[in-house]
Amino acid sequence: MSGGAGTVRDAMVSNPGRLPADASAQAAGELLQRPEVRAVYVTEDERLVGVVTRKTLVREVVATGRDPGTTPLREIAEVPHYTIRPDLPLEDAFRFLEAEDAERVPVVDEQERLIGVLSRSVLQRRLAEDEEPPEDDEPPDLLPAA
Repeated sequence: MSGGAGTVRDAMVSNPGRLPADASAQAAGELLQRPEVRAVYVTEDERLVGVVTRKTLVREVVATGRDPGTTPLREIAEVPHYTIRPDLPLEDAFRFLEAEDAERVPVVDEQERLIGVLSRSVLQRRLAEDEEPPEDDEPPDLLPAA
């Protein structure tokens, strides 16, 4: 098999933080309190309809005096600037994130269903690992065929 670091599916985080479009802004705020959660993906019937970040909550709810307990996410979620497909080669995905200066991008399938998120830091680590000999501290993804 000749070079190549695999596809987006190999490096994406599956099941990113998501809430349904009719969930409240308060529910998103509770998720965003966790330091590792940078964005909440808003879905309707598994299809990605938007993204909510701390900035979104401040701008759309706090600054406008809306009630976070009754404001549905569908009213404040920002349509994602871009999405990415799971079968895109990682090198192409990395060039795309660099060109757009994006830290992360949602991964959607052909039906626009949210299946993961690709982060630039994870992708950089993955590409760097592929250039070095593998270390023994992690089990391989697949055992070699006997």
